[in-house]
Amino acid sequence: MSQWKKLSKQIASSTEDEPFLHNLETIVVIISKVLSLAMVVVILVSVYDLGFVLFQELFMPSEGFFKDTLFKIFGLFLNVLIALELLENITAYLKKHVVQVELVIVTSLIAVARKIIILDLEKKTAMDLIGLAIAILALSISYLVIRYMNKPHRSE
Repeated sequence: MSQWKKLSKQIASSTEDEPFLHNLETIVVIISKVLSLAMVVVILVSVYDLGFVLFQELFMPSEGFFKDTLFKIFGLFLNVLIALELLENITAYLKKHVVQVELVIVTSLIAVARKIIILDLEKKTAMDLIGLAIAILALSISYLVIRYMNKPHRSE
């Protein structure tokens, strides 16, 4: 019976605010570190893929290189850039324990830019283009608002 009391006291004390939040923060930090390691693996694989495609296309070019393959290469470059930005988001979180909204918006803008660069206009409808335009506008306005709010203002 004494062991049950001890166990129940341990459970009750671990669910108090301070220990619970500390345990939760520890779990979040561990998950963030695992995500950052996974993102490094993704970046390395993406760079390998980009290098493979570049080597293949430069030394064994096919017809219509600039028409089709160039957009594929641009897409792969931007994939690496997006992955690097995501890694930067994770490491910024690990350093400051705060999600930096400005970084997230910049990453989103890069992802939308990638979508536009590799966009095949023959396969897209007007609604697709309107959706991308709205996304760009919303992200751009959000970025400007965040930049303005983070900018130190002079009190004169």
